[in-house]
Formats: sequence, C-alpha cells, structure tokens
Amino acid sequence: MTTASPSLSEPRLPELLPAAEGAARGGRFAAPITFALFGLADILLFGRNAHGDATFAFTPEFAKVSVPNLTLPGAATCYVCGGITLALALVRLLSVTGVLRLGRTGRRVILGVVLFLFIVALMAWAAAGQTIPFNVVNLLSGSLNDSIPIMLGALTGVICSTSGVVNIAIEGQLLLGAFCAAIATSVTGSLWLGLICGALAGSLVGALLALFAIAYTVNQIVLGVVLNTLVLGLTGYLYNAIMVPYGDTLNNPSTFGPLKIPGLGDIPIIGPVFFDANIFLYLTYVILALTQVGLARTRWGLRTRAIGEHPVAADTVGIRVLAMRYRNVIISGLIAGIGGAYFTIGSVGSFGPDMSSGEGYIALAAMIFGRYTPFGAVGAALLFGFTTQMQSILSSLNVPIQSNLLLLTPYVVTIIVVAGLVGKVRPPKAEGIPYVKS
Repeated sequence: MTTASPSLSEPRLPELLPAAEGAARGGRFAAPITFALFGLADILLFGRNAHGDATFAFTPEFAKVSVPNLTLPGAATCYVCGGITLALALVRLLSVTGVLRLGRTGRRVILGVVLFLFIVALMAWAAAGQTIPFNVVNLLSGSLNDSIPIMLGALTGVICSTSGVVNIAIEGQLLLGAFCAAIATSVTGSLWLGLICGALAGSLVGALLALFAIAYTVNQIVLGVVLNTLVLGLTGYLYNAIMVPYGDTLNNPSTFGPLKIPGLGDIPIIGPVFFDANIFLYLTYVILALTQVGLARTRWGLRTRAIGEHPVAADTVGIRVLAMRYRNVIISGLIAGIGGAYFTIGSVGSFGPDMSSGEGYIALAAMIFGRYTPFGAVGAALLFGFTTQMQSILSSLNVPIQSNLLLLTPYVVTIIVVAGLVGKVRPPKAEGIPYVKS
C-alpha cells in the first residue's frame, strides 16, 4: 500500500480567507463592502463628473447590418447604476447576516450585475460630452482579443491545479512561447510552424516544472518563480544578442489575419465580436470546450480530479498518480505556449522583452476568481481583458486621468477582485503537496 509524504510545510495558494474565526467573520462582509464601494464610485466619481450625453455605437465599420446608436444622459445613467448597486450591496449584506437566504446562484448573479453596472457607469462617464460615439463593438472585440493569453493561461492553471501541481510558471510559458513563435515564423515564413513552436516552448517549461516539482519534490511556488525569472533573463539576453542585430530575419514575423465565419460573422453586435477574429480566438473556443468536457465528463477528468484531491486513494485503485501529473502538466503547457504565441504572431508582429507584462500572474488570479473551473476562469479572464482594452480606449478619449495611472488598471482590478469579491475558495486538497510513494 502506498502513502503520501506528509509535506504539510509545502506552501499552497491561499484560500483567500484566514481560518481564524474572527477573520472569517470579517471576511464575510468583504463582498457587500466592495459592492458598496462600487456603488459610491458610480455616483461620486463617475456621476458627478459626467457632463453631457453619452452616445454608444453598436455597428463596426463595413458592417452589412446597421444598428442605431443609443444616447443616454451621462450623469443620470451613473446615478441609476450606483443606486442599484447600493441596493444590491444591501441585499448581499442581509444574506451575510442571515436575514435573507441567498443561494450560490443568487450571489453570482448579484456579482455579475454589480460588475455590469460598474462598467456601464464607467462607459457613460467616459463617453459623456464626446463628439464621437463610444463604439461598444470595438470595446467588446478588443476585450476578447486582449483576454486570449489570460484565458489560455488560466486554463493551463486549472488543469495543473486540478492535477495537484501549482503552476506559477505560466508567465514564463507565455513569454517563451511568444519568443519561439516569433523566431520560427520569421525564419520559416510559416505561421502554423510558428504556432507549433510556440506551443512546444510552453510545453518545455511545463516539462521542467513537472520534473523538479514531481520527481524532486521542489517547492512548487518557489520553482515557478525561478522558472519565470529564468525565461525572462534568457529571452531578454537572446533578444539583445540575436534579435536586435538581426531583426529583419529573426524578429519580423507575419501575423494571422481575421477569419470571418460566413453567416455568423454578419450577426449584429455578436458576429463581429465572436465570429470575425483570428485563429487564436477559435482555438480558445475549442480548448475551453475540450477542457470543460474533459474534466467533467471523461475518465481522464475523473482521474485528474482524483489525483488532485486524494492521490493516496487514487493510487490505491490503480491510477498512476505521478505519470498522470507529468502528462497533465506537460500537455497543459501547450495551451500556455499557444497563448504566448498570440503576442507575436497573433497581435503585435514582433517580440519585445517581457512582453507578457505579468499576464501569467493575472491568469492565476483569474483561475482563483473562477474557482478552479474552466468556464469560471475564462469568465474572470474576460474581465481582466476588458480592463486592459478599456484603459486603452480611455487614453484615446483624453479622460482626466494620467496615462500612467490608466496602465495600472488591470492590476488594480486584479487586487480588488481577489481581495474583495472572490470570497472563500477551496483549491484541490492535494494542490502543491508532493506525492511520494513509500
């Protein structure tokens, strides 16, 4: 019979609420307090500074079907959104104190509505008094594209964590995938070969993670940080050594163009957002579906959840725990590598030092916010991608906020979401704990 090594000192991802009773009671009020702050921001920050009407456009350029613009009073819209948000904060407070019974679905609906109202108030404030309509379709399309690396990184984290391995090295997988995709495409001229090389680069980092975390039981959080630092230094050195002097041949890749799905791409509002994009977005759809169905409906998913929750029991019934962890970590690295390739051959068209810009760490936050589920992680990734696109649009609208502060928006949202909105999240029980057969 096999037993697991009691590596209880091995660090794990935080459960986001302390175990102490007093802290737990205080943590229960984090969500209603955060909702109330959002409501006050809608009223005091956006409403009081929104001057004039806000016009929203829902038709992109060259669209076959035109949708009329929507004009709303900027200040009134912000006040309404803030009032509703404060009412929802009160409802959430009543549920916390036990006065009102609110199930998990109800709590998630309130969270979604609060975030939606905050976004509407933000857009109404930004568009108020502008001469050019605020194009909502461009915002949504840009948000979806900006979310691709975060979504794929979050799915990588979900698979690894469900298998019992903490993958902090997503940042390094994204960065090395971007580097290798740029070089391979520049040298060969083949976008598909560049995509494959980017995916394999992410898998290579996954193999290093699996080797040291599983075979040598190295502290997984420290290991992930070391791998990120290694990739950052390696790609930075190679960029200066070979890409700068030979940029035309080694750092000049072409990019995938948009691929419009006939019929679906012409649907008003939805079509240009979801069905008129490059191949990376469609690959994300496929990977999300396979991950969700695979973890929830297949024998592989059942065994993966077993080795992440109770590896001793899984080994007892004949599941090869270590072999499955190896396979899952390495294969999931392919997903992160594809996300990294998006930076160079799906978007920018060249490699730059540290171009992942911390999106691997944001992907980890999205995984936690999504409660270690594929759809939840992707939904959280979309929120972070939206903040990135929104700060870009706000910069172009000359809003009275310094550009340096706007660049902090995605990271500030990450802190707010993890600290104030997530609540108590239970990771897989064996996550981060090495399994050693005796």
